[in-house]
Amino acid sequence: MSDLTPSASASRADRPGVIHDLGYRRFDGVREGTGTIARTLFVTGLRHAYGLGRSGRSKVMPNLLLAMSLLPALIVVGVVVLTGLTTLPISYADYTNQTQLLVSLFAAAQAPVLFSRDLRHRSIVLYLARPLAAPVFALVRWLSLAVSVWLFMAVPTILLFLGAMLAGLDKSDQVTALLKALVLQVLLATLVAGITGLISSVSLRRGFAVVGSVMALIVLTGVVTAVQAISWSEDADAVSVAAGLFSPWTLYSGLADAWDAGIDELVPVDGAWVPAYALVALLLVAGCLLGLVARFRKVGSA
Repeated sequence: MSDLTPSASASRADRPGVIHDLGYRRFDGVREGTGTIARTLFVTGLRHAYGLGRSGRSKVMPNLLLAMSLLPALIVVGVVVLTGLTTLPISYADYTNQTQLLVSLFAAAQAPVLFSRDLRHRSIVLYLARPLAAPVFALVRWLSLAVSVWLFMAVPTILLFLGAMLAGLDKSDQVTALLKALVLQVLLATLVAGITGLISSVSLRRGFAVVGSVMALIVLTGVVTAVQAISWSEDADAVSVAAGLFSPWTLYSGLADAWDAGIDELVPVDGAWVPAYALVALLLVAGCLLGLVARFRKVGSA
């Protein structure tokens, strides 16, 4: 039996600490700070959004959706090159609008990978250990998702542009239309990433997060579009334009219409509606980011 007398306990407490050399390799280099951690986290999140560095099953959905998004662009390029058309049958901005279902499904499926999984498995505790702060984690994860969504939209757009150049279409007009589309896609990507990221950070179960994101991006857009069409048929133009403020996709198409980027709305977005659309889009992005930061601050302090 071990000696548990007071004198023995006291003598053990008085012993000096001992460092054991377990044979691990020593690190004598420079220890990186928050910037390097954030950059690594961003790259890892971007890779995981497309299944890179994950299991083979995780690669199927994002790459299948990307292939489905690229296929119509390839067909359009083939038609333009082979028939000698002088214009693209669809604008760059409108191509993104026509493939909104694929974009929405991609964001809805991949947002839980970057937000829900760490919360569900409690690995978030490791991320939020010093020196990485909760707001930095939330913003970097959002940026990873936003860039992955933007790439999902930009790759088919650039493919269309390359086809237009191969067909000998006017370079100046095509570059202008391409730049407009890419800028609008950046705004749309931040909106979609903010909405799906916030939903996924609240819904720990992947299925609930996906359903919630689909409701916010696809179902809501369908309702808003129906309201716009009904209002237009009833000559209520103001109601039709105002309804477009309630969906990220109608915000995108409305701003594209106002900027003459190749999307024509039933009721043109002009006048005071243009800054209203831009302001609502920016406020929605800011609100989602504040929600994400508050969510991860709460998790980090728990």
